[in-house]
Amino acid sequence: MTFTPTDYDAYDFANRRHIGPSPDEMAQMLRAVGVDSLDQLIDQTVPDAFRQAVPLSWAPLSEHALLEKMRGVAAKNKVMTSLIGQGYYGTVTPPAIQRNILENPAWYTAYTPYQPEIAQGRLEALLNFQTMVADLTGLPIANASLLDEATAAAEAMTMAERSAKSKARAFFVDENCHPQTIGVIKTRAHPLGIEVVVGSPLHMDAAQFFGAIFQYPGTYGEVHDFSHQIAALHAAKAIAIVATDLLALCLLKDPGAMGADIAVGSAQRFGVPMGYGGPHAAFMSCRDDLKRGMPGRLVGVSIDARGNQAYRLSLQTREQHIRREKATSNVCTAQALLAVMASFYAVFHGPKGLRAIAERVHFKAVRLAMALKMAGAKVAPEAFFDTITVEVGVGQAGILAAARMRGINLRKVGRDRVGISVDETTNRAVIARVLDAFGISEEAPDKVGLGFPPSMLRHSDYLTHPVFHMNRAESEMMRYMRRLSDRDLALDRAMIPLGSCTMKLNAAAEMMPITWPEFGSLHPFVPRDQAAGYHEAISDLSEKLCEITGYDAMSLQPNSGAQGEYAGLLTIQAWHRSRGEAHRTVCLIPVSAHGTNPASAQMAGMQVVVVKSAPNGDVDLDDFRDKAAAAGDNLAACMITYPSTHGVFEETVREIARITHAHGGQVYIDGANMNAMVGLVKPGEIGGDVSHLNLHKTFAIPHGGGGPGMGPIGVKGHLAPYLPGHSETGGEEGPVSAAPYGSASILLISWAYCLMMGGPGLTQATRVAILNANYIAARLQGAYAVLFMGNRGRVAHECILDTRPFAECGVTVDDIAKRLIDNGFHAPTMSWPVAGTLMVEPTESETKAEIDRFITALLAIRAEIAAVERGEISSDDSPLRHAPHTVEDLVADWTRAYPREQGCFPPGSFREDKYWPPVGRVDNVWGDRNLTCTCPPVESYAPAAE
Repeated sequence: MTFTPTDYDAYDFANRRHIGPSPDEMAQMLRAVGVDSLDQLIDQTVPDAFRQAVPLSWAPLSEHALLEKMRGVAAKNKVMTSLIGQGYYGTVTPPAIQRNILENPAWYTAYTPYQPEIAQGRLEALLNFQTMVADLTGLPIANASLLDEATAAAEAMTMAERSAKSKARAFFVDENCHPQTIGVIKTRAHPLGIEVVVGSPLHMDAAQFFGAIFQYPGTYGEVHDFSHQIAALHAAKAIAIVATDLLALCLLKDPGAMGADIAVGSAQRFGVPMGYGGPHAAFMSCRDDLKRGMPGRLVGVSIDARGNQAYRLSLQTREQHIRREKATSNVCTAQALLAVMASFYAVFHGPKGLRAIAERVHFKAVRLAMALKMAGAKVAPEAFFDTITVEVGVGQAGILAAARMRGINLRKVGRDRVGISVDETTNRAVIARVLDAFGISEEAPDKVGLGFPPSMLRHSDYLTHPVFHMNRAESEMMRYMRRLSDRDLALDRAMIPLGSCTMKLNAAAEMMPITWPEFGSLHPFVPRDQAAGYHEAISDLSEKLCEITGYDAMSLQPNSGAQGEYAGLLTIQAWHRSRGEAHRTVCLIPVSAHGTNPASAQMAGMQVVVVKSAPNGDVDLDDFRDKAAAAGDNLAACMITYPSTHGVFEETVREIARITHAHGGQVYIDGANMNAMVGLVKPGEIGGDVSHLNLHKTFAIPHGGGGPGMGPIGVKGHLAPYLPGHSETGGEEGPVSAAPYGSASILLISWAYCLMMGGPGLTQATRVAILNANYIAARLQGAYAVLFMGNRGRVAHECILDTRPFAECGVTVDDIAKRLIDNGFHAPTMSWPVAGTLMVEPTESETKAEIDRFITALLAIRAEIAAVERGEISSDDSPLRHAPHTVEDLVADWTRAYPREQGCFPPGSFREDKYWPPVGRVDNVWGDRNLTCTCPPVESYAPAAE
């Protein structure tokens, strides 16, 4: 017998690991769709006139080849001890948290908790985060995280403007704020017409400002009680904001005790690696009466259908339905995974542990300051927590170099000072090396006192809730994390078919490098030569993204999709100003656009003009033409999504671009739906001038329960000089994020994804995403109407199921979404872009078996709706209205009008491995009427119905 070698490639990541359906399964799916080949389906879906002529060029790497390459790139980074401070500090990530949270797909593959019944675990962890922040800042309400400290400060400024009774239009910024914070505040203020005044708080005239922000401790270390300045602001009907440090607040008087209205900061040093800038969870807390003006997400306590306590996103409509052209804040992305890590750090250590860490850090800083003073150095400030500056005159460069020779990075301050920030990782050996760089051989003294006045010492309790007083044995901590993750439904359990959110595989090999110390331990402001590996990755990723999109330049700074939209529009505005056309402020946005689009335009100082949709869901070209003409010389830009938010490749996009350019405007193509374009269509070749890319969607960064995310922007060459700049790296324009490359460490995930897929693999992923969506649309034909299709009857990578007709018999889109939980699925996107519909996106990484299971579930639900339509059961009595069903329903007395089996084990659900939601349907109205956003007291754990 002749031996025939197999042609199966065990190391083919793209086709054997990332793309779900096998070749045989694809053949079956193509038959169901009614085409002979995948090429034929793509030809029927994507207009030929828009197809790119040149395929993506690079070859794929196997998983083991990728990791070998990553090891080589990581070795080019130089890991040193960075005592630079400036908002970023060395920290110790407890291994239990690294392994069970950061490296656990049950946590990092979860979606934003819009369906609370299947998100109780992460909601509890985020409630712990809010409680931690509220307690430490001394303010009663905290949100569930923001993007980074600088953007949180900018959000606080606009929140103050909305909330203050003062009629002033200026905002005061403490000169001791971190430079990146000042930069982002100025960026945010300019298009809104807010005057920013930077100066000394000691000379602030409160009557001139609607609000002010103070850094506590200051960027150069000073600890100052701002009670007097805050009182003056209140007398002037202005708002006081304190940017602070959670670890310092374990020892120092809290902002609430000073009378602060709002506190912001970063939770990075609570166990989250620096990662060359992120991702890190920012926080915001405020007075109770300001809570409804707070940006971001708020986790609150409500009850379920049985009256049991349940968590949910409070004031949820504010998050999901942004106020479009009236918006003043863009809250699309938080940093949920990093907030969860920080909250577990607090649970892991408890209040005594956090206090001990804070004391240890502080006394090391005091010992270092004392040693320097004893040697004759001039050390400031007089009152500090962990940061000091040393006056070194013309010897600055020599001391910085001497420190680097000893493996230490210090901060260059002005021309004659050096900054030193002590952190949790600092030990005696590090202090000795710092002193040696100054030419001091004597050891630091052992016994020292406080480095700040006793009046600044904190006396109030914090973290008093029992969750922060658990037995901290690792076995108990591990089980607590497991219990919470078991309450959730994430991508490691089932498909999450969310339209426009692209919940695809986040491969283990892509995730591994982010926790390597060569990547995780770098401070974002280290000298560039110490981050050579990062810059190789950033440069190559940028080149690949430019090739994918057809753009000429890329900024990787925006650390969310919404931030990318904002940065792209600022880039357009800067270009108009450079041409003497600052009057161009009109932005045309279709009514079907993402809610973040008009919010971003408003934040960029643009006037939003809404364009109608045609009956088939396309942009109404006549209305667009009329409104562009009406704007005339004032037209700044249009914002469109391609493929459209209706999941269709519209054939008018080039005409829209032509009209916009004819009136002098620029074309912004929202990249939210790039998963239908990569390798097939380049936005920069079909008329786009700028696009943002959701790396946490198309390019495999995991959603992490609502963050992290990255939203880099690609631009044509004429816009490149106007991309976001940064105080640390230069550039003409201001920054939009705290770090020069945003959440740099997770860029590695998208780079690894591109490297393992290769150009052909990325293109195949797009093709299969389109196949999977069309397969669902074909299989559901007759049961559900697909709302929008292209001219040849095809959808792109997602399809909208019209569930509005079922409202006639009393079945709502909510009922269908909750019933899908019983089948073991997260619901598709609800009521967007069309109210009362479901938008389904299966992605390319879902297998045919999982897609078939989802289709089985939807068909079974349709049969239950049909029973209601026939009058066999009322909607109120049906399993749809009682969904989701819990274990309590399984064991309780059964009095319902349908069998227990039907309710608890519907078609499509697993019997042996069934996911049981921990709570029944959550009462949203009750939660908003009884707003509780910190951990409730133990006695409230009794059934809320009592």
